[in-house]
Amino acid sequence: MAFGWRCTGVAWPGDVPRLGWSKGPERRVSTLAYGVGLGFRAVGERHCVGARGNVCPLGAVVPVRSTGARCPECARLDRAHSVAADTLLDDPRTYRVYLAWFGPGLVKVGITREERGAARLREQGAVVFSWLGRGPLMAARRTEEVLRAALGVPDRIPYARKRGVRGQLPEKEERLAEVVTLYGRAAELEGRGWPESLERLPLDVVDHGGIFGLDRAPHATRSVRELVDGGVVAGELVAAAGPDLHLAVGKGGSGGVVVLDTRLITGWELAAVDPAAANDVRVPLIDIAGGGVQGGLF
Repeated sequence: MAFGWRCTGVAWPGDVPRLGWSKGPERRVSTLAYGVGLGFRAVGERHCVGARGNVCPLGAVVPVRSTGARCPECARLDRAHSVAADTLLDDPRTYRVYLAWFGPGLVKVGITREERGAARLREQGAVVFSWLGRGPLMAARRTEEVLRAALGVPDRIPYARKRGVRGQLPEKEERLAEVVTLYGRAAELEGRGWPESLERLPLDVVDHGGIFGLDRAPHATRSVRELVDGGVVAGELVAAAGPDLHLAVGKGGSGGVVVLDTRLITGWELAAVDPAAANDVRVPLIDIAGGGVQGGLF
């Protein structure tokens, strides 16, 4: 089955987001820049993206609202080899434990491979974060569990909740302070449940508000619910956080800012459109503030 260019999602190897593309064995990367137009039209049906670099053997059609874009078989294969599934207990690599802040009162604890640096935090859309410690995988896992219980913070936060609080971000000093306070509480657990094999790292709070563009972009009011065959998404990129691209639509941004979760566009064949000529979003939308569904379809 031959397909045109398909988006493989957003990556944050550094301080600038990149969109990946695939067409058979071909691979491309588009570096994104704020203030620049971005536009495409969805073509045909959405197909499974496969797993672990392998093409889906069934070429299965997948639901348009799925953020994974995988059929059940490929989803099982992908998860079987992930750290989150706890199947890599003998992993010899070093891991880091972190605190990630997404908005007022919205903090999580998590782990990532040390070799990835802060890429995982940018991919999740963490506005502020701090490392807590480093060590073997199982020690990092144990610390994650201890901190989750002691600090009363989760290890997962839905993207919809992260999206909903981005328009309410306080000033930089206030958001840093919340992470500093939680780091202090976490440090007090050394000797009281904190694994000895996990080295505590010094406090070093990082703020991504600037590189995400959130400190200067207008607040988003709507988000894309799904793509449809022939549906167009076009606008000016004004901010990005994790997989979300914030697009100002309409002439001079008169249509407000719409969030596009790029996990919704993986698996679709996308045809380029001129964002200057079609500066609009013609797919179903959701009101972020009120949660209502808007037409937005052609």
